[in-house]
Amino acid sequence: MFFRLDDEQREIQELARKFAQNEIAPHADAWDEEHHFPRELAKPMAELGLTAMLAPEQYGGMALSRLTGALIYEQVAQADMATAVWLSVHNMVSGLIAKFGDDEQRQRWLPRLVSGEALGAFSLSEAHAGSDATAIRATARRDGDDYVLNGSKFWVTNAGVADIYAVMLRTGDEPGGRGISTFIVERDTAGFSIGKLERKMGLRSSPTGELLFENCRIPAANRLSAEGDGIKIALSSLDGGRVNIGAIAVGVAQAALDVATRYAGERQAFGKPLGAFEGIQFMLADMAMKTQASRLLVYEAAWKMDNGEPSVTAASMAKCFATDSAMAVTTDAVQTLGGAGYVRDWPVERYMRDAKVGQIFEGANQIQRIVIARGLLGDIASA
Repeated sequence: MFFRLDDEQREIQELARKFAQNEIAPHADAWDEEHHFPRELAKPMAELGLTAMLAPEQYGGMALSRLTGALIYEQVAQADMATAVWLSVHNMVSGLIAKFGDDEQRQRWLPRLVSGEALGAFSLSEAHAGSDATAIRATARRDGDDYVLNGSKFWVTNAGVADIYAVMLRTGDEPGGRGISTFIVERDTAGFSIGKLERKMGLRSSPTGELLFENCRIPAANRLSAEGDGIKIALSSLDGGRVNIGAIAVGVAQAALDVATRYAGERQAFGKPLGAFEGIQFMLADMAMKTQASRLLVYEAAWKMDNGEPSVTAASMAKCFATDSAMAVTTDAVQTLGGAGYVRDWPVERYMRDAKVGQIFEGANQIQRIVIARGLLGDIASA
C-alpha cells in the first residue's frame, strides 16, 4: 500500500516537528533525570490542537484522522518518548468519551480535555490483571443514583497528574468481561486517591502509578455506555492506542538512527570515520530498514482504521513489529556509539531505556502475536 501525504498532513507533521524539536527536545534529558512531568506543555500543546486530536470539532477538537495522529506522535517521540506516551493516553480518554459518551458527558468533559485545562488517564490493569484484563476485581456497585467504587488499579499512565480518569470496573458477577463497565472519575472525588508511583527504567518524566478507591461514590451519570460495555470500550480504545504506540516507537527508532548515523560520520577510528567500516554500515542499514518497515506498518494500520477496514490484526502487527524494532534499533545505536552510548552525555541510552516498555504496555507483544495468529487461523488458534 502506497501512502502519499496530502498538503494538510505535511503541514501538521511539520508543525509537530518544529514544536517537538524546539519545546521538548532541549529539555527531555533534564525531565528524565529529574522525573519532572512537564505540565507546562499542556497549554502550548492545546494551542496547536495536540490535546484535541480525536475530539469532535463542535467541542473544540481537531477530529484528526488516525494517520495524521500517527504523524504527530512520531514527531513528538523523536524528541521525547515519555511526552508522546502521556499525550497519547490523554487523547485516548477524550476519544473514548467522544465515541461512547452521551451529549451531556461530552459537553461536561471534552472542552476541559481539549483545552488542556484537564489531563486524562486510562485505567484498565490491576496487580493481577494485566494481559488478562477480564480478571479485574475492583468493583463499582450500584446504590440508587450512584455507584460506590472499591479496589485498586495499577500501571496507570498519568496517575496523579491527570484530572479525568477513564476506569474499567466490575459491575456484575458475570465471568470474564461481561460484568465490566467504564466510568469517568474526577481527581478530587472523595474516596479516590493516588497510591504508589512506580520507579521505572524509562519514561521517567511520565508518571505511572496506582489508583485507590475506598467507598468512592460517583453519580451513575459518570458511566459511559451501558453496564457490561467496559471491555468493548477498552478494546476499541486499545486498537487506536496500539497504532499510537507503534508511531511512537517509530519516532524513537528514527531518533536513535539519526544520532548513530551522525556519530558514525563524525567519530574517527584508525584514521577514518567510524562509518567507513563495513560492520557499522551493515548495522546502520539494518536499523534503517527496521525503522522504515515499522513506519509503513503503522501507516497502513492507521489508514485501515480511518477507512473503516478491519484493523485489529493490522494494529497488532504495527504495534508488535514497531516496538520490537525500536528496541533493536536503540540497542544498536548504543552499540554504535560504544562507551559514549552507555553514558548520559548522549541520548541513546535514554532512547533504549524508554523503548523497552513499548514491548510491554498496550498489550504485551506476546499477546499481539496471539491476536495476529487468530487473525490468520481463526478458531484453530483458540483451540
